[in-house]
Amino acid sequence: MVVLNKIYTRTGDKGDTALGNGDRVAKHSARVNAYGTSDELNAFVGVARLEAKDEMDAALARIQNDLFDLGADLCRPEMDKDADADYPPLRIADAQVSRLETEIDAMNAELSPLRSFVLPGGAALSAHLHVCRTVARRAERLATDLATQEDINPAAVTYLNRLSDWFFVASRAANDNGARDVLWVPGANR
Repeated sequence: MVVLNKIYTRTGDKGDTALGNGDRVAKHSARVNAYGTSDELNAFVGVARLEAKDEMDAALARIQNDLFDLGADLCRPEMDKDADADYPPLRIADAQVSRLETEIDAMNAELSPLRSFVLPGGAALSAHLHVCRTVARRAERLATDLATQEDINPAAVTYLNRLSDWFFVASRAANDNGARDVLWVPGANR
């Protein structure tokens, strides 16, 4: 368990930070960008939860916890010295991806098929979930960029891909199961 007795340490004042294995890297490194964006996404999920009720709030709470798991996964490089660690590194598991897929399928079963792209909007919760969707996509892009440079847990990338889909379907569910979706009208303002 993490214990934080002192919040500032001054160890990052010159632009570097410690990873989960103790290695120090630049704060602008691909790895820090990837897990930092998952942390940013977690903050946006917290904002969305201000509008969420009951089952949606519970699902978003699970996602927030998963996003901390994701951050722990991404901040710890996959290395042979993991075997020497005091505790096994936390990694995103396939079961977390499967849970998202099950939830997507359940929400999507209540929605009418789309005939156009959806613009972010409608209910406040829907708009917040669209912000979460786009930040999840950015986190995914950064994680896939990291994967071209270093080995990472493939389930982490899959989780982010599925999570952005989850946010899209949840945004429609939050719009009275699609009844309040704002649809794109191509060329409407020419």
